[in-house]
Amino acid sequence: MEIYMWWLDLDLASKEWLRENLRTIELPEAVQQGIAAAGGPRPAEPSAGGAAVLTSADWDFIETQSEFVD
Repeated sequence: MEIYMWWLDLDLASKEWLRENLRTIELPEAVQQGIAAAGGPRPAEPSAGGAAVLTSADWDFIETQSEFVD
């Protein structure tokens, strides 16, 4: 699912963390859960440790298109 379809439903704390930690490979569990709860991608395997949940296109959106007024 495209990020713009779930970004608005993502909790503010997760949005802030993602903006402050752009292109981080491993996401904290709380952020992963927030993304999943909003309808976004989930890690491929439970043992993935949060790696590669977001694509480079997702990160581009977070960096350039997401609004700081949420």
